[in-house]
Amino acid sequence: MKVKLIVGLGNPDKQYENTYHNVGFLAVDYLKYQMVNSKYKIEKSEVFMNQSGNFVKKELKKYKIKPEKLMIVNDDSDIELGKYKISFGRGSAGHKGVQSIIDALKSKNFWRLRIGIRKDQRAKASQLVLKKIGKKDLEIFDKVFKKIKDEF
Repeated sequence: MKVKLIVGLGNPDKQYENTYHNVGFLAVDYLKYQMVNSKYKIEKSEVFMNQSGNFVKKELKKYKIKPEKLMIVNDDSDIELGKYKISFGRGSAGHKGVQSIIDALKSKNFWRLRIGIRKDQRAKASQLVLKKIGKKDLEIFDKVFKKIKDEF
């Protein structure tokens, strides 16, 4: 995995702070703090999730990085809380932020770090993503972020 730019997805408004949909933001904040002098550019999207494409395209251009060296960090309601998956070249699987990036880049050839947020198999993703993360789940995410950091 030859990544040079890591971008976390989320929503910038105060009302979305510490929600499951902003796990991408939480992850890159953790990585930025833990990997201060790393070889990676680590950014947090400054736009709403569904408009991520143009932001990511601008960042790639700013750093002169090809999409193949990009890793997007996002929540995934299809993955169980406490787990994550790294993939390359996959479709959005309904994630509107990722679809925005695919549309803007006209390519799905980038890395994705999908962090699981699923606790209840019956809950719809739309019901889950905007809920505030409780203390117990924040501790789970901290453990997940540590495992992720160790992979880099």
